[in-house]
Amino acid sequence: MFFALRLISPVAYGARAAIGKALATLALCLSAAAAQAEPLTVVALGDSLTAGYGLPEGDGFVPQLQAWLAAKGSDATLINAGVSGDTSAGGLARLDWSLTPETDALIVALGGNDLLRGLDPAVTRANLDAILGKAAERDLPVLLIGLPGPGNFGPEYKTQFDAIFPDLATRYGTLMQPNFMAGLGATDPAALRSLMQADGIHPNREGVARIVAQLGPAVLDLLARAQP
Repeated sequence: MFFALRLISPVAYGARAAIGKALATLALCLSAAAAQAEPLTVVALGDSLTAGYGLPEGDGFVPQLQAWLAAKGSDATLINAGVSGDTSAGGLARLDWSLTPETDALIVALGGNDLLRGLDPAVTRANLDAILGKAAERDLPVLLIGLPGPGNFGPEYKTQFDAIFPDLATRYGTLMQPNFMAGLGATDPAALRSLMQADGIHPNREGVARIVAQLGPAVLDLLARAQP
């Protein structure tokens, strides 16, 4: 009985191997391109300033920021996880279900209601620390946005509160903006009043627009960090 042996030349084998390697590389490139093509999803965790309290739909912080980003060429999707009246403890309590599997980045803008209630800055710090810790566990880039402490609780309170945001940003390597309201830029009470709602606490549509213009570049930096 005779057996016919088919010999494969080293050249042919090498060509097949090269083609196989090229196809594998192409598949990886296509997979990476598909991942980059997916719009990023950013959760904005906050209180009434994030939620858009007192404003018509579309005039609040998240919708205006979404429009600002679109005008800059970004197709990122923002999820409004702002709840009016929420303290840092409330934000921590609902963090796990706010961060869906699709979340690529997180904005944290909490602490205003802690200030209004005169809560111990150590409590606020612990809550924000826990929020940032959970985000770090998921490798989510974060933009932490603070508010300056008031002077009516005394200089020690203000010093302790103001230190929370830069300290935590340094610890976790997050992006940080020290003052959510900095975009208003007005020091004259009369000028500031024109940018606020009647309660004197929440910005009106124009006030939000100025806040978005000031914070927008930091959000673009956040999106850059969230790229695959």
